[in-house]
Amino acid sequence: MITISVLTFILATASVAFLTYFFVIRLKKSDIATEEYFTGGRSLAWPVVAGSLLLTNLSTEQLVGLNGSVFGDQNLVGIAWEALAAFAMIATALVFLPRYLASGFTTTPSFLEKRFDKTTRSMVSGLFLFGYITVLLPVVLYTGSLALIGMFDLNIPLWMVVLTIGLIGSGYGIIGGLKTVAVSDTINGVGLLIGGLAIPILALITLGDGSLIAGLHTLVTERPHSMAALAITNSDHQVVSVPWPTLLTGMMFIQIFYWSTNQVIVQRALAAKSLSEGQKGVLFASGMKLIGPLMLCLPGIIALHLTDLDIAKNDQVYGAVVRYVLPGWSLGLFAAVLMGSILSSFNSALNSASTLFSLQFYRGYIRPLASDEQVVSFGKRFGIIVAVSSMIIAPLLAHAQSIFEYLQKINGLYSVPIIGIFLLGITTKKIPAIAAKIGMIIGVISYAFFTFVPISGVPDWLANGDGNLHWLHGYFISFLASILTMLIIGYLKPKSAEEIAVSEVSVPAPVDMTPWKSAKRVSGFIVLITILIYIGLTIIAK
Repeated sequence: MITISVLTFILATASVAFLTYFFVIRLKKSDIATEEYFTGGRSLAWPVVAGSLLLTNLSTEQLVGLNGSVFGDQNLVGIAWEALAAFAMIATALVFLPRYLASGFTTTPSFLEKRFDKTTRSMVSGLFLFGYITVLLPVVLYTGSLALIGMFDLNIPLWMVVLTIGLIGSGYGIIGGLKTVAVSDTINGVGLLIGGLAIPILALITLGDGSLIAGLHTLVTERPHSMAALAITNSDHQVVSVPWPTLLTGMMFIQIFYWSTNQVIVQRALAAKSLSEGQKGVLFASGMKLIGPLMLCLPGIIALHLTDLDIAKNDQVYGAVVRYVLPGWSLGLFAAVLMGSILSSFNSALNSASTLFSLQFYRGYIRPLASDEQVVSFGKRFGIIVAVSSMIIAPLLAHAQSIFEYLQKINGLYSVPIIGIFLLGITTKKIPAIAAKIGMIIGVISYAFFTFVPISGVPDWLANGDGNLHWLHGYFISFLASILTMLIIGYLKPKSAEEIAVSEVSVPAPVDMTPWKSAKRVSGFIVLITILIYIGLTIIAK
């Protein structure tokens, strides 16, 4: 059976590589090397934009981390990470993307250079790179390796699996460029959607002794409180990871940062061949986020009922459920799907790190007169350095208690100041560059204080499981501190009319800027469905 699993894994993985090559060579190719490598020649249609967005986001740090978090919470509060993501993606489609595409930006920090100055752009690019190298890439490698080891019950060192995934992912991200990454994401996305949804369905059938309906009945009747999506404590009177008051403070701003300003994510939409195609892709992905909890949260809840699972720590839940419900012959196919999601997130972040460093630091400071071919060549070499660093850091994460919470907490160090700068850059023209720099520093310092210095004596609705101020509330306070700092400086020393005029200079858009006529109507429908999901789960939990 192991032989069959390994064979199907190899065949499925090789098929994705072949199909990727088949489709990539048929896409329009740009004559500009940097545009071709870093933005896919701006040739992506909406299905590829949507597929790449979803697969870049959806990987084992989500499947493993969020299911583990839900299992530990003993309820569904974790769906907020998906539901509010849908709202943030609407903001991306309607507000951020038109501004990015209109100026032909290749990176999101390029917008900050236009609105503020080059130093502000460099500082933000540096913060992004810090996050990718120390958090995102190592977490993807670690959780991916953990999931594969758990599924196959492998008795090999973690670092060997990390090395294997890292080497394969580097091939896509470094050699192929964004176009290869986006196409492979879309192909893997189909497999992950089918395989990911199969796990909770099979788990429910197992729970119902062969009947899906009986499994659903057991799920909502034996532990109805586990279906709660809005809560502060669980049935054991422990504070959950996402108390509902945090939805009104830090949660939404984390989502705006991730989906509207994060280079790894937005770079896919920047590669769209028109604004309309970009908006369609982003909003389709937004709608798909509403079924995300079926893959990312439901298996963790079902695991609460499968008492014979062997689970030592929360982050082992997903692998245990997969191994428990899948027949042996299909493990190879699902492992290939899972490998695809791992590679997607890894090579996407790797490509974005290369994009930021090459265009901002190499061309901006090191070799301003470098040709496009030289920039791409350096970007590939930098990608190799980043990949190796990630493979070294990843095994060290085995000591983290909750990998998903670790990821979100460390992300805040750079996302708090970044989201404040972007929001003010879009909503006002008077904030000077010095305000952005000081606001950035205030945001980092205040977030570090509220997150890593215990603040006790707070009311229960503001607290985490240890009785201290919840880090998401600290995120919001730090965000406000950063924003207020910039607003005060902007009030005391606003930009001059001449400086505003310079930042408003427009350039010809590289793509058709006609918006999708149904964008607002579709956005309203997504918001309505999200609200109905929360209402339905609240009724079940009672």
